[in-house]
Amino acid sequence: MTSSEQAIAEGILFTDQYQLTMAQLYYRMNIHEKPVQFDHFFRDYPDYGTHKAGYCINAGLEWLLDWMERVRFGDAEIALLKEQRGSSGKRLFDDAFLAWLQAQSFECLTLRAVPEGRVVHPDTPLTVVEGPLVMAQLLETSLLAHLNYQTLIATKAARLRHSGRGQLLMEFGMRRGHERGANAGARAALIGGADYSSNVGVSHVLGVAPKGTHAHSMVQVFMALGMDELDAFRAYAETYPDECTLLVDTVDTLRSGLPNAITIFEELRAKGHQPVGIRLDSGDLAYLALQAAKMLNDAGFPDVSIVLSSNLDELVIWQIITQITLDAPSLGLDPNSVINRLVYGVGTRLITSQGDASLGGVYKLVAVCDEGDWRPAIKLSDSPEKIPTPGNKQLLRVYDERGHATADVLALQDEHPVTSAPLTLHHPADSRKTRTLHPQNMQELELLHRVVWEQGRREEAPSLEAMRAWREQDLARLDSGVKRLVNPHVYHVSLSSRLYELKQELIRSVHDKAVNGKTPA
Repeated sequence: MTSSEQAIAEGILFTDQYQLTMAQLYYRMNIHEKPVQFDHFFRDYPDYGTHKAGYCINAGLEWLLDWMERVRFGDAEIALLKEQRGSSGKRLFDDAFLAWLQAQSFECLTLRAVPEGRVVHPDTPLTVVEGPLVMAQLLETSLLAHLNYQTLIATKAARLRHSGRGQLLMEFGMRRGHERGANAGARAALIGGADYSSNVGVSHVLGVAPKGTHAHSMVQVFMALGMDELDAFRAYAETYPDECTLLVDTVDTLRSGLPNAITIFEELRAKGHQPVGIRLDSGDLAYLALQAAKMLNDAGFPDVSIVLSSNLDELVIWQIITQITLDAPSLGLDPNSVINRLVYGVGTRLITSQGDASLGGVYKLVAVCDEGDWRPAIKLSDSPEKIPTPGNKQLLRVYDERGHATADVLALQDEHPVTSAPLTLHHPADSRKTRTLHPQNMQELELLHRVVWEQGRREEAPSLEAMRAWREQDLARLDSGVKRLVNPHVYHVSLSSRLYELKQELIRSVHDKAVNGKTPA
C-alpha cells in the first residue's frame, strides 16, 4: 500500500459505506444540519468464558481526537466517491452532495467524555457527541473503532495488574497483535496497568522507556557457531552490563540456563555491576520460579528479578501465585519474598484480549433538535436491556459514606442532585428494582463528563501519568467484590426518577404509535 493509499484508507473514509449513503439521504431530505446527540456506551463487561470483568477502563479518546483533527474530505476522497456506482451502473453520490460534503469537517461537533484511565461501566455514555446530523453520524465508525478496542485492552491490563498484586507488568504482545492495531493495544495496556511495553515506537511517543530481554535465537546463534549458552550470556552481559536479564530456558532451565546465568551474574558483580534478572518462558512457571529463587538466593542474588512470560493471563498469574504460596515453605522460602520479585511479561492474551476479543460498544441516537426543541429519541427492542436511555443526560458517580463508588447514575442535564437530599435510583431495564440513597449514605457526587472537543478546539491531553493515577484512584474506591477475577459483584448503574419516567413514557408512546398508528393523547 502506497502512502497515498494509506492516507485514504486511514483518513476520513475510514468508515462504513452505510454512513455515507445515510448522509446523502439526510442531505436530500434537508435535515443534514439538524442538531442531534449520539451516546457511545458498551452493553456488558468483557466475558472471557471462565472469568469475567466487573469494570472497564476507558481508553482511546486522544487518538480519536487526533484523527478528527487530521482528516478532511479532500480532492482524492471526493474523486473516489464520484466513481462509486450502484447496481444499475448509476453514480451513487451526486455532485451537489459531494460539493457540500467537501466543505465539512468534524470541527462542527462537540464531544463530552469520561477521561481516559477512569473506571467505567455498562450502559453509561462514555462519549457524548453533539452537532449537525451528518457529521455526527459519520463519526460513528471511527469513534467505535478507536474507543472500543483500547478500552478492551486497558481493561485486560488492569485485571492483569490486579491479579499480579501490583508487581511490574510488561506488555509483550506486539508480534501477536493485529498489525498496526498493536500500537493502539500497547498504548491501552500502558494506560490500563502495564508499566512498560516492548513496542519501541509507542513507548517513545508516550515517554516510557521500551523494555525487553533477548530471544532464544541469540543463544541458538552462538550454539550453531560452535560456542555455547555461557558464551551467549557473557556476550550479552558485556554489551549490556547494567541491563542484564537473561532468558534461561533455551537448553535446560535448571541444569544449564540458571547455573550459567549465575556464573555471569558473579562476573558482573565482580566488575561492580548489578544483574537485573532472569526470564522463564516455558514449563511449569510456578515450580521453576521457586527453584530459580532458591538457586539465586543460595548464590547470593536475592534481589534479582524473575520475569515470567509464556501465555500468561489473569487466571494463570493467580494460579502461579497460589502455587508459590503453598509450595515455597517446603523449600525454606518466604512466599512473599518470591512473589515480590516476580515480573510479568504478557503478550498474546493481553494484546488480543483472549477469551473476549471485542467490546460491545455502540453509538446510539438519543436526541434530535427540531426548531429549537430538543426531542428525545429511542430505539425499542424485544430485549429491555438493549433499549438505550434517551435524552440529553449527565453522568454522575455516587460515593458512599466510606468514600467508595456505590453507583453510576444517569440524570437529565437540567437535574441538580445533591447529597443533602434522598436520591432514588431506578434500574435502567427492570422496573421492579429501585434503591434510595439517603444523605448519611452519600459522601460525594462526581460529574464524570468533561468537554474534550468543542468546535475543533481540544482539551489539553492528559499525561500518561495522569491517566494512570485516575485508574489507581478509581480502582482504590471500587469495592473488592467488583474487582474479583471470577464472578464479580454487579456494580449499580441507575437512572434518576425523572429520567426513568421519561424513558418509560417514550417507550409507551413509540410502542403505541407503532401499534395504533397514533401518539396517545
